[in-house]
Amino acid sequence: MKKTSTFLILLMTFSLNAQTNPIISSWLQNTTGITGRHYVAGNATPISDAVQANVQTVQYNATNVYVSATGIPAYITGPFQDGNPSLATAQNKIFKFPITPTQNTGTATATSGGNIGIFKNGVALFDYRDGVAWNNTTQSLCGGPGFTPCPGGPGTTQAWNRDAIPAERAGFDCAKAHPAMGNYHHHQNPSAFNLDLNILSTVCSTYPSDGLYVINTSQHSPLLGFAYDGFPIYGAYAYTNIDATGGISRMKSSYQLKTQTTRTNGPSVGQVVGTQTIINGYFREDYEYVAHPGDATYLDTHNGRFCKTPEYPNGIYCYFTTVDANHNSAYPYVVGPTYYGNVVATTVTTVPSGTTTYSQLSNDVFENKEFKVVIAPNPAQDFIAIQTQMAEKDYKVELIDELGKIIKTLKILQGSTLSIIETDTVHNGVYFVRISDGINYKSTKVILE
Repeated sequence: MKKTSTFLILLMTFSLNAQTNPIISSWLQNTTGITGRHYVAGNATPISDAVQANVQTVQYNATNVYVSATGIPAYITGPFQDGNPSLATAQNKIFKFPITPTQNTGTATATSGGNIGIFKNGVALFDYRDGVAWNNTTQSLCGGPGFTPCPGGPGTTQAWNRDAIPAERAGFDCAKAHPAMGNYHHHQNPSAFNLDLNILSTVCSTYPSDGLYVINTSQHSPLLGFAYDGFPIYGAYAYTNIDATGGISRMKSSYQLKTQTTRTNGPSVGQVVGTQTIINGYFREDYEYVAHPGDATYLDTHNGRFCKTPEYPNGIYCYFTTVDANHNSAYPYVVGPTYYGNVVATTVTTVPSGTTTYSQLSNDVFENKEFKVVIAPNPAQDFIAIQTQMAEKDYKVELIDELGKIIKTLKILQGSTLSIIETDTVHNGVYFVRISDGINYKSTKVILE
């Protein structure tokens, strides 16, 4: 009898811990049947896909969590205007993550091409690279579509390996992502281009979409996902100090560009190769790590630090999606060039028997959180864009006239941040936009001209 009681207590303790463990409870599970949407070049009307977005199921046991996802986000994908023929297509993967990640105390494991983590909506994270490198023998770029193979074959590391962020910017959609043979992925901070302080791409102007979250400089950024070593990934801002004190600060990369005009066995800085100008920062090897002792806002060689967060009040090692002062992505972007922990995450074809299915509670969103809404333009003419922080579930958006009549009703879908109300058929005047999550609401006055 005593043994049975002890077993039940242990079982209850595990169940309670599992329900509050962020690697189990933080995924954006699709509970409403949301499907993906995509743009094609030349058509600013999104096309609906018959593929469910976000995460489908989360299952766990004492050692691992199993996350089933299509890899398709709720925000609109595409177009990819650099000649990429792919669309974001369903990957239908089951990702196995450790419940308790562990530090690698030996030689750090380098990140590699392909998936190195998963965002909380099931979308893949890649590292800095795009598979293109420099072949010094032929004095040309190699690898990747449209290039000759690199020495050693596909996937081999060369002396100078191209950074996807500056090289492929023209092919990223509004959410700063693109597909590789259908596998839609982010290399960098998953916040839309048009939300940066310095806008490097105008793709959002023609094909409006959003990203996984909106940077808020006055709040700790949300938990965005997990790396393949099981440690969490956060957005760009966090508590200044690792003990959760000191206000909110931007987390800074400790990598900086080398001062150089030439590269050993590589092209000169500023050399034109085909249509590409090889700038300083075109290759990963253009960066060097510089420690900043005494300043907790600078990250380590893996682009992270051990610290306390809202989800981990006792502290854990965290990666951050680094950006510069203009909120433009900063190398190494998310994870890398090496992992902090032991890389044990993988994909599996089946979930073992005996797992528990995690179901998100209907009232666990917006408890004690600031309801922040940005509405623009205001005054408006043809449309109103309503932007929130990441939607953990569907939010209702209503356009209401001065008499209290609801003129239009839309949604901000789970896993996205944006809804657009077209107003070209609405009379001029004063209106109110009301956004609600079923518990809280916020109204903002807008003027239509």
